[in-house]
Amino acid sequence: MFIQTEPTPNPNVLKFLPGRDVAQSPTDFVNADEAAASPLAEALFALEGVTGVFFGYDYVSVTREAQGPEWATMKAPILAAVMDHFVSGAPLMRGGSAAAAQSTAEDTEIVAEIKQLLDSRIRPAVAQDGGDILFDAFDEETGVLTLRMRGACAGCPSSSATLKAGVEQMMKHYVPEVTRVEQVF
Repeated sequence: MFIQTEPTPNPNVLKFLPGRDVAQSPTDFVNADEAAASPLAEALFALEGVTGVFFGYDYVSVTREAQGPEWATMKAPILAAVMDHFVSGAPLMRGGSAAAAQSTAEDTEIVAEIKQLLDSRIRPAVAQDGGDILFDAFDEETGVLTLRMRGACAGCPSSSATLKAGVEQMMKHYVPEVTRVEQVF
């Protein structure tokens, strides 16, 4: 098994591409307690300096401590953990998958349009940088759309610029009801 690595715009996050499907839906782990739901995430959090794990459709993003070990030291143990997991054939998640429970049956037409634009144009671009962006809420009275950044995008120095220059402009263009885009943490 050959696993490629890619840098992300966030210098504390590295993207690992095992050349196969990873997750059916993106899943974020921000601490070791959450990682107990996944054998792979648990193995990665056991490594020195790992502070976050994100499973994309075909990649794993790992976040390191800003003042912790350098990538040159961390890369080999992370590669070994990812390879050992996929070679073992163990499931990614314990007790089934972590499916996002977002009901579209109750969405208004505007919210459905926003989610469709996120899924078709914005999330694929953000995934290239090792992250994900999720719908949080839309206030139809004020036009404020709140989104949640995950993976490499959470805490990235350029995420606010991405939201304002990229996401907000695209949303305003395609969904005129959107007046502003904000990030929630």
